[in-house]
Amino acid sequence: MARGLAATRPRSYAAGPTEWTVIVIGFIVAGLIIGALARLIKPGKQNLGLLATLLLGLAGSVIGGVVANLLDTGDIFELNVLGFVVAVIASVLLIGVAEGISGRRKVRR
Repeated sequence: MARGLAATRPRSYAAGPTEWTVIVIGFIVAGLIIGALARLIKPGKQNLGLLATLLLGLAGSVIGGVVANLLDTGDIFELNVLGFVVAVIASVLLIGVAEGISGRRKVRR
């Protein structure tokens, strides 16, 4: 018997507005934590503000969630060890790229 499309979707896609708000706030907090950890791990001084740290941490957490999802260890919005480790590593690499880009801009001036 066909249950319909909504019954076959994962629970995270059927979330209501309040649940989505909690997910987004959790995602932002996780991005800040991952970005801060990446900045602590990356040697040297980074000239990044809070917003840049948040954005790079969010990008890293998305990458970590996608990798964890591809390896079937969890959902993209689910907190798991492999996704967290990959997110921190991706954020460290993204901070390096951001430093390289901002370094080039400063040299041109």
